Amino acid sequence: MALFDSAPRSICILRLSAIGDVCNAVAAVQAIQHQWPETKITWITGRLEAQLLAGLDNINLIVFDKKQGWQAYRQLWAALKGERFDALLHMQYAFRASVATLGIKATYKLGFDATRSQDCQTWFTNQHVPSPDKPHVLDGLLAFAQYIGIRDVTPKWTLTYAHHDQQWATQQLSQDKRNLVIVPGASKAYKNWTAAGYAEVMRYIHEHEHEHEHEQGWHIILAGSPAQVELDLANQILGLVDFPVTNLVGHSTLKQMLALLDHSDLVIAPDTGPTHMANAMGTPVIGLYAHHNPQRTGPYSYQNYVVSAYEEAIQAETGKTIAALNWRARVKDKSAMCRIQATQVIQMFEKAVKDFNL
Repeated sequence: MALFDSAPRSICILRLSAIGDVCNAVAAVQAIQHQWPETKITWITGRLEAQLLAGLDNINLIVFDKKQGWQAYRQLWAALKGERFDALLHMQYAFRASVATLGIKATYKLGFDATRSQDCQTWFTNQHVPSPDKPHVLDGLLAFAQYIGIRDVTPKWTLTYAHHDQQWATQQLSQDKRNLVIVPGASKAYKNWTAAGYAEVMRYIHEHEHEHEHEQGWHIILAGSPAQVELDLANQILGLVDFPVTNLVGHSTLKQMLALLDHSDLVIAPDTGPTHMANAMGTPVIGLYAHHNPQRTGPYSYQNYVVSAYEEAIQAETGKTIAALNWRARVKDKSAMCRIQATQVIQMFEKAVKDFNL
């Protein structure tokens, strides 16, 4: 039995971070909008994440800047004063997100059920969304939409960027070669693959670029945020190759990155936000995973193109198979990504080229 049998007047979405999860949440929110276009939607999100969500149709964005500490809560609650929602979709079980719910008035406060909730989230909610059989984070978020009465929860995304973002991306992309964007780094260094691995894959692509049906070859771009860990990794990679590579790491806004990923032909990236951004734009992405189960956190539409050392690494660490472990078990070994071999990534690259007719 659905929570609503007709469109509610207003819904509040609480999903503060991170970029990949917010990207996934977009599909759930837009499924709600598709069925109930008249429902007023307010989305509370983080400062960086708001840059990605800016410009989405009919969504009132409220920025929660966690760096402001207690002041962030006071500002949020002041912004919502006098507002009462039919439902709050509390899509983030982190305790700091739950504290935010204390100043949000809603008839129903939905959270994850016992299988997926953590950090005492159930104390702050009065409706517990049943966990789906599928382990993916996105399936857990789509379950919120289903619970309130959305019939079609097939994930679809409409993420937007401005004309000037597209112009910037066009200037970076080759017009006569195919474009491969490699986002080598995640914000957490342990999720990153090795500079030597990336360099070996890039060297292979450079040396074999005319062996496929298309003779125009590949233009290789490195992209990423200005975080020092990402800048350092990009420089290490560039030090290992002796052919032209465009280095945009630290040189794009989030919307410019979105436009770049949208207009590229293929993406290679570890477990990081741009992996999910590429997925949302329908750009094939080869995800590199070892710490989290890619069936839970991988690029949703491109699960068959993930190169994963997760199963091997978790078994080495715990002595148990995936089936015997908690669905969100994480590999703690900081060197787990070293288990991924360049030959595996090259094979997946060849598969993607063939499957997507690149």
